[in-house]
Amino acid sequence: MNAVITMDNLTKSFGEVRALNGLSLEIPKGGVYGILGPNGAGKSTLFRVLLGLVEPTTGHAEIMGYPIGHTQNLRHIGSMIETPRYPAFMSARDCLLWLATAHGQARDIDIDHWLERVGLTEAAHRKVRGFSVGMMQRLGIAAALMTRPDLVILDEPTSGMDPPGIMEIRSLIRDLVDNDGVTVIMASHQLLEVQRMCDRVAILNRGRLAAEGSVSELSQSSAHLRLSASPLAKVKDILGDAGEISGDVILVNIRREDTAGLIRHLVMEGIDIMEAQWVGADLEAIFIAETRDMPQTQEVASAV
Repeated sequence: MNAVITMDNLTKSFGEVRALNGLSLEIPKGGVYGILGPNGAGKSTLFRVLLGLVEPTTGHAEIMGYPIGHTQNLRHIGSMIETPRYPAFMSARDCLLWLATAHGQARDIDIDHWLERVGLTEAAHRKVRGFSVGMMQRLGIAAALMTRPDLVILDEPTSGMDPPGIMEIRSLIRDLVDNDGVTVIMASHQLLEVQRMCDRVAILNRGRLAAEGSVSELSQSSAHLRLSASPLAKVKDILGDAGEISGDVILVNIRREDTAGLIRHLVMEGIDIMEAQWVGADLEAIFIAETRDMPQTQEVASAV
C-alpha cells in the first residue's frame, strides 16, 4: 500500500487523560478515508497532531514521507478542524482573500471559483457574522481547498448542512478525489454519509485503533445469516447463544461454511425454512459493536 500517512505508536496525553493511546495506522494515498469514533475517541487530537498544532507525547508519524510539522509539507495540506471561525466583520470573499494573502498566493487563487464550488456565490459579499453553521462549514471547506493541496483533512465537513447541501459536498469531495487526485481524510458522525463517501475507514476507541478496512471488508467481516423460519422459539432453543431473534426472523452467528449443515439439521428437527440469506452489517452496527464500551465522560470529551 502506498501510504500518504504512517503512524507508529502515537500517544498524546492531556494531564491524566490519554487522548491517543499507542495508535499505529497507515492511510493510503488517494481516495476518501474516514476516521470514526464517539466523542472523546481522539479524532480531533489526531488531526491536530498530524497538522503539527500539538506535539505527540510519544511515537512517530510521517505525512507524504516527511515528519509531521515539516514546513514545506504543510504547504501541500489543506485542513478544516471543527467549526471554522473568521472575523465577523469580513465577507466570505474577504476571508478567503485574507487567507490567500497569508499563504502568499493572493494572485494565484481563483477565490470566486471556490466560492462557487461550495455554493456560496450568492453570499460572497455577505458578512460572516450572519452565516449559519452550514454556511461556515462551506466557507471552511473552500479555505481548505483553494490552495489545491494534495492532502485535505476535514473534521465534520457537513455539520449543520441540510440534505441537499450534504449531497453537494459529497459530490465535491468525490470529484476532487476521482478527477484531481486529492487524498481526503475526514471525520464525521454521519455514518450513512461515511458509508456512501469513504473508500476505507478507521474506527477509534479510547485513542486506540478498534477496526480498519474498506467499508465492504468490515461489512462482510460482521456478516450474519438471516433466517426466516418457523417456529422461531424452537430455532432459538436449537441455536442457543448463536441465534438472536429480531422481529419475525432470527440472526445466526456462524461460519459461512457451516450454513448448509445448519439448515439440514434444522430441517431434520422439523423446522420450516422459508428463507436463508447472508447479510452484511451496516457501518452503524459495526461502529456500535467496536465502541460500545467507550466511556462517554465529560472529562475525556472536553480534553480531545
